[in-house]
Amino acid sequence: MNHDAYVFAAYAISVLVIGGLAVWIRADMAGRRRELAELESRGVKRRAQEA
Repeated sequence: MNHDAYVFAAYAISVLVIGGLAVWIRADMAGRRRELAELESRGVKRRAQEA
């Protein structure tokens, strides 16, 4: 028996899921950076800067 198609499909799905998560994380990180820049431009400081 040959399970090449099953193994290929499993790897392909894994690559797609992990790639999708990476894209989602990078997009979310860019959004957080934009929000942080907006807050800093309003004069809101980070808690770590007060210490």
